[in-house]
Amino acid sequence: MEQLTLFDRREETTPLASRLRPQRLEDFVGQEHLLGPGKMLRQIIEKDQISSMIFWGPPGVGKTTLASIIANRTKADFINFSAVTSGIKEIREVMNQADASRRMGVRTVLFVDEIHRFNKAQQDAFLPFVEKGSIILIGATTENPSFEVNAALLSRCRVFVLKALEEKDIVKLLTNALHSPAGFGAQKIGMSDKQLAAIAVFANGDARTALNTLEMAILNGNITPQGSIVVTDEGLAQCINRKSLLYDKAGEEHYNLISALHKSMRNSDPDAAVYWMLRMLEGGEDPLYIARRLIRFASEDIGMADSHALPLAVAAYQACHFLGMPECDVHLTHAVTYLAMAPKSNALYTACEQCKRDIRTENAEPVPLQLRNAPTGLMKDLEYGAGYQYAHDAQDKLTNMECMPQSKRGCRYYDPTDQGEEADVKERLDRILEWKRAHAKE
Repeated sequence: MEQLTLFDRREETTPLASRLRPQRLEDFVGQEHLLGPGKMLRQIIEKDQISSMIFWGPPGVGKTTLASIIANRTKADFINFSAVTSGIKEIREVMNQADASRRMGVRTVLFVDEIHRFNKAQQDAFLPFVEKGSIILIGATTENPSFEVNAALLSRCRVFVLKALEEKDIVKLLTNALHSPAGFGAQKIGMSDKQLAAIAVFANGDARTALNTLEMAILNGNITPQGSIVVTDEGLAQCINRKSLLYDKAGEEHYNLISALHKSMRNSDPDAAVYWMLRMLEGGEDPLYIARRLIRFASEDIGMADSHALPLAVAAYQACHFLGMPECDVHLTHAVTYLAMAPKSNALYTACEQCKRDIRTENAEPVPLQLRNAPTGLMKDLEYGAGYQYAHDAQDKLTNMECMPQSKRGCRYYDPTDQGEEADVKERLDRILEWKRAHAKE
C-alpha cells in the first residue's frame, strides 16, 4: 500500500476537470442527440450492449468521460490504452490478455484515446481481435475517422459524432463546479452569472477549457478578510484575453475553413468570407497559403467576368510575401472582399476540366499541317505550314482556317456567361462564330 506523506496534496493538485469528471450517465452534460432519453448510445450503455465504436469530436466534449462511464457500468474487463505512449509490443500484450479472457468467457473493452495517432500497422494489429470478438474497441479521436482510421477497422465500428458543448451546458458545468465538494463547494466564491457566461463563450464548446479557466480565475481571485474569494472582472479578463482557436493546419478543420472561405466568396458574401479568412489567420494559418487559394479562385470562379481579379489576387500574395503577419491581414481582407463582390463565372474552369477529360480519354491527333512551322526544306516538302492564314493580313482580322484536329472540328469548350465583363466577351465571341459560319469553306 502506498504511504501518504505530510506533503501529499494529490487531491488539490489534480486538475479541476479531472476531479469533476462524472462517473454516472445521469451526471453527463451535453450530447443530447446521442444520450437523450431513448437515444441509441444511451440505450447501448444502459443495457451494457457495447459494440466496437469510435467517438469523434472536438476536444473537451466528453469522449474520455463517456469511456469512463462505460467502464463503471460494463461487466466486461475495461482497459484504458493511450495511442501516445503505446506501441506494437504493448498492443500485442493487451491482445493476448484479451484473447485469454475471451476463452474464459470474459469480455474485454479496450478504450484507445487519440486513436488517430496510431499508424496503419498499429491499427491493423487490432483488426483480427475485433473480428473474432476478443476485444470491444472504443476509440476516441478529434480527427475525421474517415481519414485517420483504417477502412477495415472503421467498417467494424459505429461512429458517434460528439458536438461542441452549447454555452448553457458550459454554464451548467461551471455552476456545478462552484457547488460540488469535488470542486469549490467547500469555499465561498464570489462570481457573477455574467462572469460565468463570459467563460462559457471563451471556452468555445470545450468543457476542459472552461473548467481550467474557472480554476485559474479563482486561484487568482481576491481573498477577503472573511476568507471568501472574489473574482473581479479585471482578473477574469486576464484569463480570457485570447482564445485558442480550434485549428489544425494539417487536419480536417483546415479543409473545413478553406472550404467555407471559398463557398462564401462564391456566394458573394463578403462578411462571411472575411470571417472565415480571419479565423484561419488567427488559428495560425500561413497567409501565403490563403493568398494562393485566392489566386486559384480568381480564375476558377470569376475568370473573364472580371479579369482584374487575378492580378489583384497576385498582388495580395506579393503583399503577404513582403510584409507577412500581422500587417498583411488587411491585404487579404482587401482581396477576399473584392473577390466576393466580383461578378462570378466558372466558364474558364468548366472549359479547362472538359478539355482535360477529352485529352485524357481520346486519341491524341496530330497537329494540322496548316498550324505547323516549317523551318527546314524537308518540312516544307512535307507541306508543313501549307494553308496557313495570317489573321493580321485579313480585313476583319479573322480567317476561316481550321485550328482543331479533324475529329474535334466544331467542338466548343469555352462558353462565356453574361456576368460582368464576360458579357462583352460573349458578345464578341458570338460575332466571331457567326463570321466563321458565314465564311466557312464549302
